[in-house]
Amino acid sequence: MNPVDEHLSTADFVAGGGQNVAREEGPGPLLPGDLAEELRRHWDGVQTGFVDEPRRAVEQADELVARAMKHIAESFANERRNLEQQWDRGDEVNTEDLRQALRKYRTFFQRLLSI
Repeated sequence: MNPVDEHLSTADFVAGGGQNVAREEGPGPLLPGDLAEELRRHWDGVQTGFVDEPRRAVEQADELVARAMKHIAESFANERRNLEQQWDRGDEVNTEDLRQALRKYRTFFQRLLSI
């Protein structure tokens, strides 16, 4: 069993038919729904604009991708900062919070490698 999944909850145990089977969550969205929709609408405009101004469309596409990537990086930086603040205050970060954080990183890392 993967060490990240060895601390399963009761719900995981019951869902596994009484067996210690980790439920793999599908990858969640990397961007919040409202931002993702806004970026999709902007992308549609970029793509449509290619016919009249191809160079400008490519520049806009670059800006759009950079914006999405910046948001993703900021999201992970905020999570890391929250954990570090707890450690700096001497607060005990519970294992479940750390397991969830590591699972998010693992899922994100696997998605990056599959691109």
